[in-house]
Amino acid sequence: MDTRPPRHSGHRPEMWERLRRLNVTTMVAVSASVGTLLVVIDARTWWQAVILSLGVAAALVASQRWTGTGISRVVLPCLIVTALVWIAGVLVVGGHTAFYGISIVGSLYAPKLPRHRVVAAVGLVVFVTVAGSARLLVSSAPVSDILIIYVLVPTGVMVLVTGSMFAGQVFYDLVEELDQSREREAELAVVRERIRFASDLHDIQGHTLHVVKLKITLAEKLMRRDIGRAEEELREVHALVGDTLTQTRELAYAQRRLNLSVELENAKNLFEAAGIRVRVNREADVDERVNGLLGQVLRETTTNILRHAEATRVRITLSERGITIVNDGAGDAPLPALGGLANLKERVGDNGGELTVEQTDGRFLTAAAFPSLPPATATAATAPSAAREDGR
Repeated sequence: MDTRPPRHSGHRPEMWERLRRLNVTTMVAVSASVGTLLVVIDARTWWQAVILSLGVAAALVASQRWTGTGISRVVLPCLIVTALVWIAGVLVVGGHTAFYGISIVGSLYAPKLPRHRVVAAVGLVVFVTVAGSARLLVSSAPVSDILIIYVLVPTGVMVLVTGSMFAGQVFYDLVEELDQSREREAELAVVRERIRFASDLHDIQGHTLHVVKLKITLAEKLMRRDIGRAEEELREVHALVGDTLTQTRELAYAQRRLNLSVELENAKNLFEAAGIRVRVNREADVDERVNGLLGQVLRETTTNILRHAEATRVRITLSERGITIVNDGAGDAPLPALGGLANLKERVGDNGGELTVEQTDGRFLTAAAFPSLPPATATAATAPSAAREDGR
């Protein structure tokens, strides 16, 4: 199994290193067990056991130095040793299992070559076949037996093992490509969020600047005809600029009143663009008095999931007075410093609510609730009796 980390990935090195250690441990344990068994079966004298053990030892060293990326320096010496053991096994020892070492080393590293992988694999198979055929020169055993034991079996095993490793390499190359694609989608989602922020800023300041320009032009014309009216226009410009500064500050600190329905649709679009499955559970119609605050919580949480988690699933639950967002892919590391949620926690608390942030078993939960909110007026829409779910 190939568990090499994606070249672009710097945020999951520990996970890939644990997988690599597990992979290497498994390979070494299996190779050592099978190799020892073959030496016991095939060796008839102590010096034959030594020669066959050299091939097994070289295979174990190559397996232990196996990494997810690149080719270790020990590979070439190990490959030479195992090739010599196979030749000695054919011509001197008479050990038909001596090909075991080269089958391990060759199959592990041929698929990892940066180029000419197939040529290298074919060359290894041809070498095993030709070297095995050399047994015909030194043995008086029946030709059919020699061809089966020293040619067909080693060649077949070599083809089978190397082919399976190539198939595994192709599979993990595809996994890496998909992971890179998902990373790019997440980055694109963040870029879209920034563009949306810039659009909101443009909506605030663009309109204001246009009105200010018109009012200043009007004030200039009134300076000679109606000084009182001109002063009134300038006072309105002053008030308008002050209001724009306030809205800009609120936008910068995620305090601008948002619409929860719009934020919900935007969150679903962002998650889907990042390859994350999202499911929305509507338990009740959200109270309009907390609509804006819950929209801010959803927006900030969406950004945090895209930036700090490796999520594959997100579940959003809406109630009359609260929202709960749960995502996977949180990892085992301590909670990062989420300044936006910290600011929101104060605002939610100031409005009689509570913001909860928890991380357990790889899941991250963000929940905002207003349990002490007074009942809505009789004209407010009542909550539906059955839950509604919207899944993507």
